[in-house]
Amino acid sequence: MTTHRAERIADQVRGILARVLHEEIRDPRIGFVTLMDVKMTPDLKHARVFFSVLGDSAARAAAAEALAHAAPFLRRALARNARLRCAPDLHFEEDLSVETGFRVDALLRGIAADPAPDGTSGEDEEGGGEAK
Repeated sequence: MTTHRAERIADQVRGILARVLHEEIRDPRIGFVTLMDVKMTPDLKHARVFFSVLGDSAARAAAAEALAHAAPFLRRALARNARLRCAPDLHFEEDLSVETGFRVDALLRGIAADPAPDGTSGEDEEGGGEAK
């Protein structure tokens, strides 16, 4: 269970990290990283940062490695910019929800494009008449 305070701090952490990644990090492995969400522990000592990356699995792995490598720098940036007693330890995790959404969308489009077993298209006809 997360508290309202933890949610507010998670939003603040996400904003600070996004700005620092965009303006201060020069590692080309990070590429097009988007910070999707931050989940804080109730004691605010650990933050799970969920990210998404455009590209193939090699690009995603390289970005994950670069973010893990930059974690101490990002934690110091949080300590400078956030008004917290203790900067949280950052744990980066890839957010696969966007990829899963694309996969589900492709499956649904494939189902809609496949003809039905009786030879009609998979879509309902309006008018209630017999199929031709």
